[in-house]
Order: sequence, then structure tokens, then C-alpha cells
Amino acid sequence: MRSLFFALVLSIFATSSQAAGRPNVVVIFADDLGYGDLGCYGSPTIRTPHLDRMAAEGLRFTDFYVAAEVCTPSRAALLTGRYPIRSGMCGVRRVLFPNSKGGLPVGEVTIADALRVRGYKTAHVGKWHLGIHAGSRPLDQGFDQSLGLPYSNDMDARPGLPKGSTGSPNPPRDGWNVPLIRNGKIIEQPTDQTTLTKRYTEEAVAFIREQKTSPFFLYFAHTFPHVPLFASPEFSGRSRAGIYGDAVEELDWSVGQVLETLRSEGLAENTLVFFTSDNGPWLIMGDQGGSAGLLRDGKGSTWEGGMRVPGIAWMPGRISPGVTTELAHAMDLLPTALALAGAPLPSDVTLDGIDLAPLLFQNQSPPDRPFFYYRGDQLFACRLGPWKAHFKTQTGYGQPKPEAFEAPLLFHLGRDPSEKRNVAADHPDVLSAIQNAVTAHQAGVVPGPPQLD
Repeated sequence: MRSLFFALVLSIFATSSQAAGRPNVVVIFADDLGYGDLGCYGSPTIRTPHLDRMAAEGLRFTDFYVAAEVCTPSRAALLTGRYPIRSGMCGVRRVLFPNSKGGLPVGEVTIADALRVRGYKTAHVGKWHLGIHAGSRPLDQGFDQSLGLPYSNDMDARPGLPKGSTGSPNPPRDGWNVPLIRNGKIIEQPTDQTTLTKRYTEEAVAFIREQKTSPFFLYFAHTFPHVPLFASPEFSGRSRAGIYGDAVEELDWSVGQVLETLRSEGLAENTLVFFTSDNGPWLIMGDQGGSAGLLRDGKGSTWEGGMRVPGIAWMPGRISPGVTTELAHAMDLLPTALALAGAPLPSDVTLDGIDLAPLLFQNQSPPDRPFFYYRGDQLFACRLGPWKAHFKTQTGYGQPKPEAFEAPLLFHLGRDPSEKRNVAADHPDVLSAIQNAVTAHQAGVVPGPPQLD
């Protein structure tokens, strides 16, 4: 799949001059940030002036989703524009672990793959969590350079780590042996996590400045606010929301550094920046777990709090300031980025995203389309318009088995974003339309070879 795609694109775009003038693309991806954790999304305790300004200058989404309720499948979906079941990046184990044998298949075409062939310089900064084996690492998946952690910062715990350390407000700095990797080589182990956000930001800013004369794609995937939580001395103890707020406020500072660099280098009007999170807040971590605001539940669940996340698009002079209630999701970022670059979509592959350019730049509503909520490789729910039907439900953590419903639950998300009032009995026509959408979707899904189990 990948080789055929590259051969086609190279035959069409053979000269580097054709890359001139292409808009840059920056995707900033937080880890476990909740819908209610930013000032512009209603947080009363966490100060996020840079993200609030980004939202005021750009387009803030009220109904933006990721394709999974945990990190590995969510990241795979963002980079490939496909539900993770198609690539096999989902399953019973839910995420990749250091001893997992699989990873993002080499045949998948990522945003970085497609843009690099179009003449873009590509960089990954931050958490990867898509595989540590040959074929699935950042430099194998279209990135020219990479700096970050191979998986979550709570993995590789040292022997004897006291119980509860991961979610502690004061976790031990030497509690985890996660390596920091640059271009495939370990440069620090264990990583000093108090410096991560700062070092990531320095790397991202340097890349932007180095590549300012050529088009670039930056995938900036923060480690925080995933537990264990750390902040630099400049941010430690500053937030009313404790260490969780400290980590988010430092992340906000980082976003500000990226945006200010784009402004100072004269790149802001030619760079699409999109900020979002990989899933909802890890609520079982208490004060270290964030907030989903009005939304129900959080990370690990297909209730709204698990998969509806902040979404902010920024491109001064191109994107008019505003708020949109249109449904969009992270799988839309691949076709949007490729459309901006004038690059063809991957051939012989089913994509699940659409080009958001008409919405971003002309305020045109996208076509009505269903959104499917997967937990692992199982379809739990479907949204169509303002309506959401649950076929199964399961809390993010603590409920061993899902509860399946012979008669699906139905909620109107515009009137009931907290999913408290089941109105299925009053709307059999809506349930029928949703079931038809599910049937059509499932008929076209060919699961990829399992990578996580």
C-alpha cells in the first residue's frame, strides 16, 4: 500500500520547486487532557492564557472527537486518518506496552509520509506510543527527525516503586526508567521528567526556525498531563489546581512559545496549527486526573467525556475567529493537511476523515456523517447529527465487563451533553437511521492484523 502510494506521488511531484509556498502544518497533541481543563472550555482553576488566545484568534470546536478512548489507537487514527480497527491498532490490551510485539504497520500511510513526499520536512516531538520495533518507529513512519518517549511516562516503573506513586501529587523523580530517544538512539535514561515540556518546546521551536524557508509538518505530542505528573521549577506550585494544573499551565506556556515563534518568523499566516488531546481525563487519578466538564465519564470510556476533547484550529488571516458546533474529529486532520499541501490522498485505502478546509476557511458546514465510538475493537456507540445511541456502555475503569443493551440508549447531545436522559422510546426513527449507518459502516470494515494483543 505504502510503496504504491509513494510511487504515484513521486511520479506526479518530481521537483522540489513544486513544494514552494505550501502551508506548514503543526499538530499539538496533549495526553489525557480533559474537555473541561482549559480556560476557553470553562476551567475555573487552570490558567491557560495562550490557548485561550489561540481559541479567540482561531476556531474553537465544541464537538471535536478522537477515534479512541485511550492513547495508542487514538494516535494511530490521527496520523493515518483511519479508525484504528482498520490498522489493527486496537484490541483487548487497549494500548501498546514495552513488551508488546506489534506497532503501527509499515503499510499504513501517515500524515508525515504523505507530506514528506510532497517536499515537507517532518518532525516528531514528544510521546510516540505507536511501536518500538523496526517499521513502527517515528523514522520508519515518515518523520525526518524525532525526539521523545517511546511510550507512556508511567511505563518502565522501577522495582519496588511504592503503590500509588503514579497518581501521587508528588511522585518520585526516579520512579520510572522511561528512555528519552533522539532519532532512534537513547540519550537519557531514566528521563528527567521535570524538564520534558521545556526540552520538547525547545526542540519544536528550533525545528520551526531551521525549516522556516521550506514547508514543514510538526507533530508535537506532549507527555503531560498523563500521570505521573511533573513540572519544571518555574511552574511547580503555581496553579490552584495542584500539580495537574501546574503541568497544564506549563503545556499552555509551550503552546505560546510555538505560536510566538511562528509569529516572529513571519510564518503564522502560512501555518495551520491544531491543538487537541488524545482522549479524556483519567478520572480515577482524582486531583491528578483532570476534568471532563459537563461531559460524562472520562478516559477509557465511550461516554462523551472519554472521546470528546478540546479542539482548536489557528491560522491568522485564513481562519476567522469563532466557535463551531459542527462535528469533527482527529481523523480529519490527514485529509485536511494533504489538501492544504496539494497532495493526493493515499490510494487503495479507506479513509474515515474528511477535508475540513471548507469549514475552517469558508465557514461551510461539512456533510452530515456518523461518528463511531470504539472501545478496543468493539463498536459501543454511534453519533448521527445531535443524536447518540449506545449499544454497550462501560466505565473507563473499574467495570470489568460492558453492559449490552437489547434496546439501545439514545441521547440528544445538544440538549443533554451529560448523557443523563435516555429518550430512545420517543425516537424509534432516529434509532433506525443510526442502525442503518452502523450496518453500512461495519459492512466496509476489514480489521487489520491485531497489533496490541
